[in-house]
Amino acid sequence: MKKILITLLALLPALAFGAGSSVPLDHVEVDLRDKASIQRGMALFVNYCLGCHQQKYQRYQRTADDNGISLDVLKENLMFTGEKVGDHITNTMPEDDAPKWFGSTPPDLTLVARVRTPDWIYTYLRSFYVDPLRPFGVNNTVFPNVGMPHVLQSLQGIPTKIAHTAMVDGEEGVQQGEKIVVDGSGKLSPEEYDAAMRDLVNYLVYTAEPTRLESERLGTWVIGFLIIFVFFIYLLKKDYWRDVH
Repeated sequence: MKKILITLLALLPALAFGAGSSVPLDHVEVDLRDKASIQRGMALFVNYCLGCHQQKYQRYQRTADDNGISLDVLKENLMFTGEKVGDHITNTMPEDDAPKWFGSTPPDLTLVARVRTPDWIYTYLRSFYVDPLRPFGVNNTVFPNVGMPHVLQSLQGIPTKIAHTAMVDGEEGVQQGEKIVVDGSGKLSPEEYDAAMRDLVNYLVYTAEPTRLESERLGTWVIGFLIIFVFFIYLLKKDYWRDVH
């Protein structure tokens, strides 16, 4: 019983991380064949996320080879601390200090698209808003009280949550929930920011399952083989039972 309780307690962080959200999620179309999108997503991850979040189960060279990134471009634009191309995508954040700075160690994001979903990540990245009561001055509607700064604010601008009103049954100003608006100070327009978040999600979907396209290709061949195999089995069965019937 003691071993079972210890195991359950050890799993609690993972269960909490994988818990669903009650907030309606926005759908995002991901396409692992869109190599340019994955390249842009990797650039966003390295420049804005890698300082805190590692991908210690994914290697630089594997990512480059799978997505058409030359080693020269990889070394010059996506590797900054003297790593080797065969190294895993990690950072230098001290493990002992991370919980002091953020309340808990920022999770590894190699498999985040499988733990969560692409829609969850896409909505989360677009749901930060100013909250002076939080340690980093921001909160998130999808992940309330998350211990993470809005590292993409320079791209999006300053997001503010306001009441969303509409006309209902001829009456104006009826509150219909809340929405997030930005002040226009970001480097990207709202449409460009959404597109950038799609690229980042596309990259995270790739790292969660780098062999997905190959698996789907092989799966098509396997299903085709099974269909043909079943046809021959049916003919064999008819021939075997012909005299019985």
